[in-house]
Amino acid sequence: MTEARFYRKLEDDKVRCLLCPHRCLIRPGKRGLCGVRENSGGVLHSLVYQKAISSHVDPIEKKPFFHFLPGSTSFSVATVGCNLSCRFCQNSDISQASKETDEIDGYDLSPAEVVRQAKESGCLSVSYTYTEPTVFFEYAFDTAVLAKKEGLANNFVTNGYIEAEPLKAIAPYLDAANVDLKSFREEYYRKICGASLKPVLDTLILMKEQKLWVEVTTLILPGQNDSDAELQDIAFFIRDNLGSETPWHISRFFPRYRMDASSPTPPETLSRARQIGLDAGLQFVYSGNLAGGSGENTFCPGCGKTVIGRLGFTLTENKIPGGCCSFCGAKVAGVFR
Repeated sequence: MTEARFYRKLEDDKVRCLLCPHRCLIRPGKRGLCGVRENSGGVLHSLVYQKAISSHVDPIEKKPFFHFLPGSTSFSVATVGCNLSCRFCQNSDISQASKETDEIDGYDLSPAEVVRQAKESGCLSVSYTYTEPTVFFEYAFDTAVLAKKEGLANNFVTNGYIEAEPLKAIAPYLDAANVDLKSFREEYYRKICGASLKPVLDTLILMKEQKLWVEVTTLILPGQNDSDAELQDIAFFIRDNLGSETPWHISRFFPRYRMDASSPTPPETLSRARQIGLDAGLQFVYSGNLAGGSGENTFCPGCGKTVIGRLGFTLTENKIPGGCCSFCGAKVAGVFR
């Protein structure tokens, strides 16, 4: 076990975790809501330091990042645990496992080994993904520091449920984040995710202030967060607080976990949502989990031509060398090679 960062010791050996907005009060021998931070004798420990549950080389588009080193691969790593309990979680077998059993599954994978494998595999970045990187903060932090020294970029694929102090601590070593903005309604966050909305909005704004490249993903659940009004609210928030150049990925839901009896999102819902985002003034709105069609492509904000063509996670064409349109020379926002 490794002593955790961002907590406060209290009387009777209790501790207050200060890593995420839950701010769990943890008694001796108990764990926080994430299931991977445990109070041992008045000291808070991370149970997942360099204990990976998954590590793979992925196309960066899988995260999804469409404007961050497009066409590259990223070494992706995760531990068990999550500080949310989304009823539709696509990785519930690893994100929720530590809450359902005392066992902490995983295998030894040190920060140095993550960086070594990333470089050996030809990756340009390390992604902290699959579960929630906030809950394995210490592991992610040490890996990100080392990766940065070795010339690799770092990115978080995150629910955005993190306090400001730890985010500011790791921000100098992060280059990008894709944040799940799951809804724009407090009731949805409480009912479906076991969290609240405002901390996620605060995180998104702080990430922009910390100069991270930010992309936003919203999983569309039929009948839950797919109204025109809510989609417009999300689009306006992105435009007004993060900038119209911020990519918005509107992703198709498939039945999973505790919502396995629900229906997949109709493709026409994604088309409607994408149009709402474009009508709100967002430059880049993408349809996710729906291969084929123009919703996967990047269009130049200057001339409107296709500058990156995609089919699933594969680039079919790339016309923005260095981040400028090959047709008209207009700059396309993002982080490019």
